[in-house]
Amino acid sequence: MPDLSTVHRMTAYMAWADDVMLKNVEQLPEAELTAPRDTLFKSISGTFDHTLVVGEIFLAHLEGRAHSHYTRQRKEARPFCDVARGLREMNGVYVGLARSWTDVALAETIKFTFVGGGKGIMTREDILLHLVNHSTYHRGFVSTLLYPLRTDGAANDLTVFLRDVWPDLSSVIMESTV
Repeated sequence: MPDLSTVHRMTAYMAWADDVMLKNVEQLPEAELTAPRDTLFKSISGTFDHTLVVGEIFLAHLEGRAHSHYTRQRKEARPFCDVARGLREMNGVYVGLARSWTDVALAETIKFTFVGGGKGIMTREDILLHLVNHSTYHRGFVSTLLYPLRTDGAANDLTVFLRDVWPDLSSVIMESTV
């Protein structure tokens, strides 16, 4: 098993930060989470589901298999509880992959076709870091959607993760590999 890498730390951050934000919005009624908004992904739930869809697409690319998505969002809205469960599970998969892949595996080039057309080529590490960045971007957008609702949620910043979560998490991981 490889040493803890930056990509592992960042995927662990993504999983933690998404979970924090999901817990923040789970305080709201389902009607608020699925309420139509004048945004690309139509709702708070839809924005999280877009993050999940992109994760599903890239997991298929990493596994060398086809996926069922033709766009970056689903045709039909899903209940928020299904989206939240799916995103948490997906993040767990990515944390496990980042932890298990060696530097050589992370540097391996993956070829794929973007859902919007065009050929893509990225390393496994680039894909994982893209997903981290993509998730961060959309959590920020959800924060903007939450502002008018006057919710009181926990912070999901990288600095908070590095101060409060990563030291304990990394020591537990390192102890389990000894």
